[in-house]
Amino acid sequence: MPKTPDYFHGKTIIITGAASGIGRATALIFAREGANVVVADVDAAGSQAVADALRQRGSKALPVATDVTSRPQVEELVRRAIAEFGRVDFLFNSAGSAFRRCKFLEIDDQLLERTFDLNVKGTFHAMQAVLPHMLENGQGVIVNVASMSHKRGGPGASVHYAAAKGAVLTMTLGVAREFADRGIRCLSISPGPVNTPFAMAADTPPELVRKFVEDVPMKRMAEPEEIGELVLFMCSDACGYMTADTVYVNGGGGWR
Repeated sequence: MPKTPDYFHGKTIIITGAASGIGRATALIFAREGANVVVADVDAAGSQAVADALRQRGSKALPVATDVTSRPQVEELVRRAIAEFGRVDFLFNSAGSAFRRCKFLEIDDQLLERTFDLNVKGTFHAMQAVLPHMLENGQGVIVNVASMSHKRGGPGASVHYAAAKGAVLTMTLGVAREFADRGIRCLSISPGPVNTPFAMAADTPPELVRKFVEDVPMKRMAEPEEIGELVLFMCSDACGYMTADTVYVNGGGGWR
């Protein structure tokens, strides 16, 4: 939680991948704190539904259908956010996917490219689009979603995804250090398994899901809200000296 009461009131966050899972949970949490929420997702109907839910709670929300692999669409997202709310204070890059689980020798060029386009280039596009605005304001916080998988490399199931998330972690570190003296903080979160549609979307076999949970000392998945509350803290004035780090949220060390 922030040190200052109503710290987030009237401030604006862009959330990619906001139609479901961690992105949706984070949107609801920031709306609870009085922030304006830009709900960005390739799923236009899902983005609209989340924005409607936020407005019903009395919050200001802007749905923007956005494919983060497209630089022009991401630039338009940032332009619309600034036009609607005047400024962007926070960016949460939640959009990401492994697309499908497979062994290393089954990864083809198309799967590798799709995975890097979404997870790496999507994060890259959003940071490049919003940073000039944040630098002009002299402040801003960017939070990216990495993954515990980069610690083990995703053997037997998702080397392509682990490699992409490793790139996100490294890019976060570089951006954080390059702009640390100009009012910008940049962090990443490396979750273990989270109870979202992610596993289903990647056609994760039930036995693999069970193994993921068995590897977690707490013997359960994280809930998306548990990640969203961490994003809130990272963006708050209670976290002002933290940048360039990733925070592992893994129920006690699973996958290390």
